[in-house]
Order: sequence, then structure tokens, then C-alpha cells
Amino acid sequence: QHPTPTQTKSKTATMSSDDALFPDSVKDFVFDLHDTARRSHIPSEQQALYVSSFREITSKYFPNTAWPSPAAISSECGGDPLFLSLYHELTLRHLQSVKRPTVRDRIAGWHAYRQLFDLLLDEAPKDDGTDSSGPVTLYLLPEWCFDILHEFLYQFQGFCQFRTTTYTAAAKVADDPDKSPAGHTQDAMEALGQNRDAWAVETVLYYLHRLVAVGTRSKSASATYRFLAYFSSVTLSRLECLLGDYRASIAALDVIYDPEAELVAVGEDMKSPEELVNGVFPARLSLTYHAGVSYLMLRRYKDSASILGGICLFMQRGFKTGQLRKIPGSEQFNKLFDRMIALLAILSHICPISVVDDIIASIVRDKHANNLSKIEAGEEGYEDLFIFACPKFVNPAVPDYSQALKPGCPAVPYGQDAYKLQVQHFMNEMSAHTSLRKMRSYMSLYTSIEVKQLASFNDMNVEEFQSWLTCFKHKMRQLERGTVVASTDSASKGVVKGTKSNQDKAGTAMDIHYNVTGNVVHVDEAEKTRQFETFFMKQIQNNDDILRQLENIKIEH
Repeated sequence: QHPTPTQTKSKTATMSSDDALFPDSVKDFVFDLHDTARRSHIPSEQQALYVSSFREITSKYFPNTAWPSPAAISSECGGDPLFLSLYHELTLRHLQSVKRPTVRDRIAGWHAYRQLFDLLLDEAPKDDGTDSSGPVTLYLLPEWCFDILHEFLYQFQGFCQFRTTTYTAAAKVADDPDKSPAGHTQDAMEALGQNRDAWAVETVLYYLHRLVAVGTRSKSASATYRFLAYFSSVTLSRLECLLGDYRASIAALDVIYDPEAELVAVGEDMKSPEELVNGVFPARLSLTYHAGVSYLMLRRYKDSASILGGICLFMQRGFKTGQLRKIPGSEQFNKLFDRMIALLAILSHICPISVVDDIIASIVRDKHANNLSKIEAGEEGYEDLFIFACPKFVNPAVPDYSQALKPGCPAVPYGQDAYKLQVQHFMNEMSAHTSLRKMRSYMSLYTSIEVKQLASFNDMNVEEFQSWLTCFKHKMRQLERGTVVASTDSASKGVVKGTKSNQDKAGTAMDIHYNVTGNVVHVDEAEKTRQFETFFMKQIQNNDDILRQLENIKIEH
């Protein structure tokens, strides 16, 4: 049945009035972005639209307001459900960056991400290993893929914290019969109680694991789904770190370091998964920071110092040349750099073997001289550094909101203070290191010394000190990540090529070796060989890096 001329005229008038609500540049942007994502698949065009055009249109027309709704622009993309979900996520990300989200905004964001991931998985190739290759119907930039997943976890983290603060605000007035929670708190409690499954951690984990699976197990996975898979593994590593499962955080990265992984097409280049992640600097930064924290909490001090020191050296050069300021989101880089320097300050004291470049070691001393002097004097300095440097840990368990309104209820929901729990766990580990550092300082002065005399230096009796001798070896024995030889270009960029976690080997972070024979401790300091070739190779790499950065600087005549 065809519409009558009157119906057609009425529909045209309605569409014209809707189109008049936003400028032509917005319609052109949506049409062109849809074209690059669904038809042309030209990375350079999508890069210009996603990075430059979106920012320019936002600052001109929507600096503090929402973009047009997906329904309003659906005619520009033929009503494509997946693209409309991608557009919704992109504009929602902007809105939440300029406006403090309410509880209903947070829940609406959850449903938006669920819809997007469901549509992505519906179009994904089968992950049963069969080759069902067909025409590629979706292309997203690596940067776009990472931004979606990064924001997804950021909103999950914010929602977990919001739940706890809402419960705490209600519990504060529970014991006073004359007071009741503020109106916005009551509204939030009601909405949270009605949506207990919002941002459920098991669903978040499901989507991340499924995206990893469809992009790595299927032989017919397109470049976009492989991008999503590898950046999902970075996001999954971050999530496990925030939950306090540090072994799972490291294991999540195995798909990136898999030596048998096929190369992935990035534009006209073919790259390994590790090179893909390193090519998107915010992804590389997230991976390195959370892996560094996880290694620290697993007592793998050399690995933590190595991975954090490498990227800090790269960032320090990038700050000098201004290259990092050109990357979107660069305002967060300085904060993470300072946090990683604080972690390196901790590691410089608990890991005697130095694996950090002299330039970074100097920055560590300059920034944290006060805390380091406290630690040297035997005072507490680790806690302040760790509180500043650690991520905002979360507990994903949903609290019982009804308890918050009862007199005598706990001020914080049971088990929700994940942040303090992780700080306490770290401090319990650090409590032994003051005695261990003192013990090491005395042993490094001797080649052999009686146990009784060494115990007296450490203000302990012999029986107690003997257990500390064993404890020192145990605390410093750790797994070390295997590495492969990196290219000169990769080394100059601070890239450490890794291997899968099942290839880790046992090692030690001690710079002295000792054994006890009878009542005598025999000490053998680790051999220090002066490798002049290392100095010259490092200077050659630095020179190459400087020349490369000079060539990239555009000089206006």
C-alpha cells in the first residue's frame, strides 16, 4: 500500500523540521562517518572525521550540551542500528565529560553499551575456528576501538564508586530519627535498588571475554574485530587489576604477547598485536601502568621497574619535544607519569638491582626526596607514595541498600572499602622490608660474618634472625618475565617486547648472594661487569631518537 500525496507531504514536512534542528555540518559529519565505517573503509578519512571534525563541531555547536539523538540523525545513515549505537556511544562519551552524570544517566549508559556490544557480537564472525570469510561490513580505527572500551570500564569504575558513596551518605543519618537522607540520595537509592543488575561485573567480564574470543579464535575475523579483541585484553587487564586479581591481570595480556598470533592490518601496514597496542599510546599507557601495579603487588619488582621505567623514559622525551601533547587526552598523561614515578620510588628501595635508566632515577630522587629520606630513616614513607600512585580499586559486589536506612548499620557496606584493603595488603608486605634493608646493608660490608654478630647488629636474637635470613631470600625470589630481542627502533621508543606469562622464569631481585654454613654467613656480592658497549649503544639509540624527533618537527618559514 503506497502513501497518499497528503501523507508524503506531511512526512516530508516533518523530516524537514527535524533536519532544521541541527546544522548541515552535523548531517555531513554523520553521513561521512557512516560511509567510512560501513562502505569505503578508508582509515585516513575516518581519522580526520573521528579525531578532528568531531572535536571541531563539538566545540562550535555542542560545547556543554548533548549532540542530536540517534533517532534525529538516523536518516543520514539509513537507520543502521550498529552505526546508531556507535554514534550514541560517541556522543554519550562527550556528554558525560562535560556534565556530571546522575544515577539515571549512569544506568542509561549501561544499557547503551549493552546494546552496542550485543550488536557488535551479532555481526561478529564465529569463534569456532571455521573460515567463513565474507565481505567486511565494519571498519573502526584502532583509536576508536580503544576509546569505546576504555570509556566502558571507566563508567563501570565510576558506577561502583557511586554505589558505595550513595550507601555511605544514607548510612550517615540512619542513627538520627530526626533526619532523613537528602532527596537526591533517596532518588539514587531507589534507582539503584530497581536496577541491581546495572553494571554487573559478571556481564562486564562476559563482554570483554567474548570480544577477545571472536577476534582471536576466528580465522575470518576482520581487522576491526581483531582491534577490539586486543584492546579488550588491555581493558580486561585493567579490570582485573582494579578488582585485586593481579595474576589474572597479567594473564589477560597473553593474547597480545602470543608469538603465534597473526599480523593484523593497520591501514597499509601489517603489525603484530604488541605493535598495534603500542601504536595507540593511551592503550600502551594503560597496559603499562596496570601491569606495573600488578607486578609490584605480586612481588615481581624487577618486572615492575623494567616496564614502568621504559615508558617513563619514553614519556620524558615526549614531554620535551611536545609530541605527546598532540595526542587526544594528553592532559591525563602528566598525572599517570607522576604516579608511575612514585611507583618507581617505591621500587628503587625494595629492589636492590637497578633496572631503571639514570635519567628516570634522577627524576625519582628529585620528585620524592622527602619520602625517600623518611624511608631511609626507618620512618613510614611507603604508604604516602602508594596512596598517591595506586589506581582507584573497586569492589563490584552490590550492597544491600535496605540496610543503609536501618539504625546501627555499618558506615560502609560490608567488604566495599576495597581501596583501604589493598593499601593495607601493600603495607603488610612493606613492613618486612625495613628490617630486610638494614640486614642487607650490613651483609654487603662483609664476605663472612657470624650469625650471632650479624643478629646483634640487627637488634635480634639468633633464633629470630635465622628466620629472617630465610625470609630475605624468599621475599626477593620472584618470577621474571621472559623477553625477546627488540629492534633498535623499538628499544629507542622504550618498548620492551614480552612473552606469554607461562614462559616466566624464576629469578631473584637481590644484588648479593649468601649462604649459612654452621654459624657463619658467607656473602658473595653479585659480579658487576662494566659493559662499555651498553653505554655506547644507549647513546647511539638516544641520538637516533633525537634525530627522528627533529625530523618530525614542522618548522614554519
